[in-house]
Amino acid sequence: MASVVFYFEVHQPHRLKRYSVFDSHPFYFDDPKNEAICLKVAEKCYRPATTLLLDLVRRHKGNFRISYSITGTVLDQMERFCPDVIDMFKALAETGCCEFIGETDYHSLAFLYDREEFRAQVDLHTRRIESLFGQRPTVFRNTELIYANELAHFLSTMKDDAGDCRWHGCITEGVDRILGYRSPNYVYAPPGRPMGRGRRPFGLLLKNYRLSDDIAFRFSNRGWSEWPLSAEKFAQWVHQINGDGYLCNLFMDYETFGEHQWADTGIFHFLEELPNKVFDVARGENHFITPSEALQQFSPVGEYDAPNYISWADTERDLSAWRENAMQHNALEEFYKLGKVIHSRHRQAVASGDHAEIEQAAHLVTDWRRLSTSDHFYYMCTKYWSDGDVHKYFSPYDSPYDAYINFMNVLDNLRTRAGEAVAV
Repeated sequence: MASVVFYFEVHQPHRLKRYSVFDSHPFYFDDPKNEAICLKVAEKCYRPATTLLLDLVRRHKGNFRISYSITGTVLDQMERFCPDVIDMFKALAETGCCEFIGETDYHSLAFLYDREEFRAQVDLHTRRIESLFGQRPTVFRNTELIYANELAHFLSTMKDDAGDCRWHGCITEGVDRILGYRSPNYVYAPPGRPMGRGRRPFGLLLKNYRLSDDIAFRFSNRGWSEWPLSAEKFAQWVHQINGDGYLCNLFMDYETFGEHQWADTGIFHFLEELPNKVFDVARGENHFITPSEALQQFSPVGEYDAPNYISWADTERDLSAWRENAMQHNALEEFYKLGKVIHSRHRQAVASGDHAEIEQAAHLVTDWRRLSTSDHFYYMCTKYWSDGDVHKYFSPYDSPYDAYINFMNVLDNLRTRAGEAVAV
């Protein structure tokens, strides 16, 4: 029997305006562009994909289950530009067959630089998911599946109101250099075997990147030897994990459906047919479960030892997409250095009780956190730029150098505002 864990990341950053050294206004974010992109992706992906998945959940009466991590930055934009999409996710939540995963509210790299800020963003995200969807996340995924042993141990120390661990476990990448000969189709544990929620071992769900990428990246590639990919063929591949695992962890961007793989590729027909084919190939023995169900049903079979950070980005599956060059290192160091100043100003304002100062300091914190989104540093990546790879596809800039200059111009203005806030 194969249990399929179908998980989607939903995310859009707050993209920046073009901001020169001569600009001095505090309005950094390109609302018209963000609205246009959000509406475009909602039309191509969010509405049709969510409508279809809601129908599949209802059609299969509890046997088809899915999960999402939805960042606070995309929720901000949905609330402004397409609130009906949030209503669709609420309808999914009400079915009891959809789980929402925890993460940092601003899709940030905070765990690498500021653990206090990391905890604050996780708490912000938890409260937002509870408020919107009536669920308190019990499985965590860090930004872009960034993970190392120390993340698991830190998460195992995060407690709920009753003093129990908040998390059953964590979602991350199944990296070949760590797995070796082993399969990603099991639950694993971090070294030291920390305890998770319910006094069960803290578990790790590893992305099966080969099968996930067959859908996310190769589906429409006519040069791929397996093109065209039918739901029946894919279901056979899922079924073949029996005997070498019991989980098929399919993790991908939600925009795979309709945005990265356009509707005319047949991606929605594939998605509609997939549950039936997965059920039929094993005469109903295969099924779909949520991440928390997987971590509660299956115990770790071994340790997944990641002393160095991994991610799901690029072929290296490390941090080089965000911390590969001098521009990125400089931007990150200056950014988190300023964060400590801004948070200190906010604490001082709160202590003063002056409402005007509190409001001003809160605006600084919000702008700073919007800048913490990992995309801003991803745009500065120089890897493969000349090859027209995925970095160039996602970037709104003409070059990584433009991305760095624009970000640092904004950061300089934010630094000036933080200094002025002291004198008020």
